[in-house]
Amino acid sequence: MGQRRQNFEQEFDERIIDITRVAKVVKGGRRFAFRVTTVVGDNRGRIAVGIGKARSVPDAIRKSLESARKNMEKVSIVGNTIPHEIIGKHGSARVMLKPAAPGTGVIAGGGVRAVIEAAGYKDILSKSLGSANTLNILLATMDGLRRLKEVHQVAAARGKNEEDVLPFWSRG
Repeated sequence: MGQRRQNFEQEFDERIIDITRVAKVVKGGRRFAFRVTTVVGDNRGRIAVGIGKARSVPDAIRKSLESARKNMEKVSIVGNTIPHEIIGKHGSARVMLKPAAPGTGVIAGGGVRAVIEAAGYKDILSKSLGSANTLNILLATMDGLRRLKEVHQVAAARGKNEEDVLPFWSRG
C-alpha cells in the first residue's frame, strides 16, 4: 500500500508559487510565521491551489501541498486549450483567459502560468487585471477555470452541434 500511494502522489505536478512571512501581533510583540501558496495539477485537467501556514517553511509547504491535493477540481479542456473566453474574479484581481490556436503556447505570467501549465493547457492567452496580489491572482485564475462550461453544455444551450461552438481552428 505504501509503495502504491507513493507512486500515486508522484504523478502530480507540484509547484511552490509564493512564500510570504506573515505576522500576528500578540501581547509581547509580533509572532512571525510563513504562508506558502502551492499549485498541484495532474496535467490532464485536474488542478488545485493550496495555502499552508506554519512557524517554519517546510511545515508550511507540507500543509499547503496537503491542502491542494485534498481539493483537486476537474476543469474543462478542449484539445490543448480552453473552450471559451472567460474572466475569473477574486477580490479586486481579475484574470482574463482566452483560447489560443495550436502552437501559440502559454502566454501568461507568474502564478497564472503555473496554474495553467499544471492543469495541462498548452495553448492559451491570459491577461492579469486589477490587483497584483499573487494569492488573489491565483484564486481568480482558479475561479475562471472553475466557471468554464463544457462544449456539450454550450452546444445544448444554443441548440447547435458541438463542432459549431468550437473555435474555428479546432474544427475538423
